[in-house]
Amino acid sequence: MTIPADDVVVPERVRAIAGHAEVVPVWRNELGGLTFRAGAFFIKWGPRHKEASMADEAKRLAWAARWTPVPEVRDHGETDDEEWLVTTALEAESAVSRRWIAEPETAVRAIGSGLRALHEALPVEECPFDWSVPTRILRARERGIVLPAELRDPPPVDRLVVCHGDACAPNTLVSDEGRWAAHVDFGSLGVADRWADIAVATMSLEWNYGPGWEPTFYEAYGVDPDPDRVPYYRALWNAM
Repeated sequence: MTIPADDVVVPERVRAIAGHAEVVPVWRNELGGLTFRAGAFFIKWGPRHKEASMADEAKRLAWAARWTPVPEVRDHGETDDEEWLVTTALEAESAVSRRWIAEPETAVRAIGSGLRALHEALPVEECPFDWSVPTRILRARERGIVLPAELRDPPPVDRLVVCHGDACAPNTLVSDEGRWAAHVDFGSLGVADRWADIAVATMSLEWNYGPGWEPTFYEAYGVDPDPDRVPYYRALWNAM
């Protein structure tokens, strides 16, 4: 995921949704999706993919909003070729905005404490969504991905939580005061071992802030590194 250049082509669908509001590109993902700021809203747009569904994300956001801060869904839709999701803008910035890239310790602490807060807030027993290893392996197989044999036998579950599903640094929003404020990008939210999130969150720190920030994350989350679960869940993420 990257911040797109200013010369990105704005899709016709996005211009139609934005109306007279200025459209500013803010994010691009590896699947060809784009996110734009349009006044008081964010418009997430992309080509249809088997790997992700904005309709599914809208359902997950609506469910999670009962317990944790997330953007409000205002609209979503799809055609045979494209899909889109419109959410309200929150008074916070991504943990990888220019400001927080320049203040990595504050950002990393917000990511760690925010992920712990998310895991504590969302009720496992009421969650209708699953992100367990068997479910992820099945979805990978449906997309034609054959995982290595060693990834089909996960470590025992440490603690079941409702996982974010893409806990990389950009998906934590940080307040002006430098504290966790909300989360975004819930397309894969579901019940799983908390290490499925922790492993990916810590892996993303070096991508965004450079090496050496994992201890700060673990302190903020309130857990010691797991020498078995971290490498397993990172390998599973990278294989898919």
